[in-house]
Amino acid sequence: MSDNAKWYVVHTYSGYENAVKTTIEKFVTNRHLEDMIVDIQIPLETVTEITETGASKEVERKIFPGYVLIKMEMTDDTWHLVRNVRGVTGFVGEANNKPIPLSEEEVIEWGMEKHEIVVSYKVGDRVRINDGPLESFTGVVEEIDPEKDKVTVVVSMFGRETPVEMELEQVELESGS
Repeated sequence: MSDNAKWYVVHTYSGYENAVKTTIEKFVTNRHLEDMIVDIQIPLETVTEITETGASKEVERKIFPGYVLIKMEMTDDTWHLVRNVRGVTGFVGEANNKPIPLSEEEVIEWGMEKHEIVVSYKVGDRVRINDGPLESFTGVVEEIDPEKDKVTVVVSMFGRETPVEMELEQVELESGS
């Protein structure tokens, strides 16, 4: 896989998102461009809709209607390939005819890529804080929330047990425990 591949946003005619994705995937396979165009996504969310009869049903809805997200290495060839797909109106955020990739923050915020964090501790373990204002404090893990990248550690400060919320990587298993 190419390390130069970045996420770009492609604008499409409304309702053409799936056709654009399918067409690009066919081009990628036929031209063996798997190392240049790495991933194509149409972000969806599940929402509950109330039907006319009053019943509720879960449906998948496009988060960004009219847009397709593509992780690709930007070259003249890949740009032309994507740009000339039927239904594509252009790349979002072009400067001097060069598309601007999404920032790392946007990629993570939109859930395009999950960064797996391996946690070596569990609730009840003694841990040492290795970053932030409480660095070198120790405490006991009270709660772990990997979805939000948070851990709650109870530390003893000023003679009181105080729960402190931190990011998962700011805490490590205390050596010797």
